[in-house]
Amino acid sequence: DKPLDFTVVRDEIPRYSVGVHFLIRPGIGYIHISGFQETTEREVRDALDQLGDIHGLVLDLRQNPGGLLSEGVGVADQFLKKGQVVVSHHGRASAEKVYRASKGNGGKDYPLVVLVNRGTASAAEIVAGAIQDHDRGLIVGETTFGKGLVQTVYPLSENTGLALTTAKYYTPSGRLIQRDYSNISLYDYYYNDRENPETDNTNHEVKMTDSGRTVYGGGGISPDVKIASIKTSKFQESLLEKYTFFNFAKHYVISHKVAKQFEVDDAVMQEFRKFLDEQKVPFTEADLAENNDWVRANIKAELFINEFGQQEGMRVHAESDPGVQKALDLLPQAKQLADNARHIIAQRNNARLTAQQGETAAAPNR
Repeated sequence: DKPLDFTVVRDEIPRYSVGVHFLIRPGIGYIHISGFQETTEREVRDALDQLGDIHGLVLDLRQNPGGLLSEGVGVADQFLKKGQVVVSHHGRASAEKVYRASKGNGGKDYPLVVLVNRGTASAAEIVAGAIQDHDRGLIVGETTFGKGLVQTVYPLSENTGLALTTAKYYTPSGRLIQRDYSNISLYDYYYNDRENPETDNTNHEVKMTDSGRTVYGGGGISPDVKIASIKTSKFQESLLEKYTFFNFAKHYVISHKVAKQFEVDDAVMQEFRKFLDEQKVPFTEADLAENNDWVRANIKAELFINEFGQQEGMRVHAESDPGVQKALDLLPQAKQLADNARHIIAQRNNARLTAQQGETAAAPNR
């Protein structure tokens, strides 16, 4: 009957960049990195420690816009060998600066698949480019965004500054990460389709990985295995726009208990149909049949978020993600890539050593 008084205390809310990590199959880890901020290197290290002695990893960098260079270098360091180049940058008026793996992966050379898409940018491209150039893992998905510029901020008056592009980032093989943005609008640069390096590499620089594989620069990081992004249907967009899964989860838990073993069965789907009718959300049986797996996965994810928290819901999404499933299938190919690269590099080093020994032996006779 009377107003209630509350004292609200401001708290520090951490923003984690490793949104989810877990064993997606026995001995196979999955880590999703949403961005690169002050704690990302430590978060990835902690995630790897918690996963334990794994024999395969899917590293998800999709829709990762990048962030701090130092954290990108620190994350790449955990997958490369000590001393390997991660990235370099130089400009017209700035000397080259090279960043190397300072600690290395400690011999943990498990198969690695890195998921990328056109939303993967900046520091995330640095990580993907370093892993690809050193043949450490398989890059899977779409060609990345192509953001590889270094800005220097020059202080001006009135507490203002000028952010001036002073250098560009290059992968270990010397590939330019930055995509050409001349003669196009800012809108087109960010949102419209662009020349596709996946089908036309004629205008891009050609470089070689450590094992001699051909890679292309000047337009983001091109994947080793291409996977087109899945476009949502009008029915899917309609359900998402109306927050249907969120609202259904709130409705469902009123009269049902959700356990960790919960699966969306036919009874749950029947209740979902009734809910759609009550909420006047248009649908047909053909819509539900064509989107059956997607609908069930979203129902389960939202219920798990409601009952067990955001991490568990994200885990459900990852387990049902077609891109993640494809990455899991490609782990043997990633292992073959890394094994083949080690074999080629060892042969090359042995040949070089033999040649040097031959020159040394012949020296006294000259």
